[in-house]
Amino acid sequence: MEALELIRTLTARPAVRSFTDRAVSTEMLEQIVDTARWTGSARNRQPWRFIAVRDKAHLERLSALGAYAQHIASAPCALVLLSADNGFQDTQFDLGKVSQTVILAATALGLGSCLSTIYPADNVEQAAHLLQVETGWLPHHAISIGYPGTPMAGVRAIASGRLPAAELLSLHRP
Repeated sequence: MEALELIRTLTARPAVRSFTDRAVSTEMLEQIVDTARWTGSARNRQPWRFIAVRDKAHLERLSALGAYAQHIASAPCALVLLSADNGFQDTQFDLGKVSQTVILAATALGLGSCLSTIYPADNVEQAAHLLQVETGWLPHHAISIGYPGTPMAGVRAIASGRLPAAELLSLHRP
């Protein structure tokens, strides 16, 4: 398969918000994190850590800590991304990069996933307490991971599809 075709195949998959009950093995989670750890970061700080959450009660509580995090409750696993509480402007950018790598690695393993943001600040504090997060780390994001289930029915709240490349790219002409 041509490299660009492979990338399109991996990135064009929709976010999965419905999962089967089939467990995600520890080996698969380790493969995902092992792949993600190679993601580039500013000054190689690697301002991320991961907590795999499988307990149903904890998944349900996490799902209530973000406006669009409900899918976490139906997942067999959530990978909570901890970001270093370091005050650097590029930490959140690095978390975005590693999130994409986690999602691509999960897809390559045949798993579905969906990123969610934990907010506002009091929800981040609740998540940190729930997961007993070490001081200096903040649980701002979680990715539900599992085997895709039956897609949810209904009308999408957000338009689907992608803008054409011609509409996104402008060529600078000095």
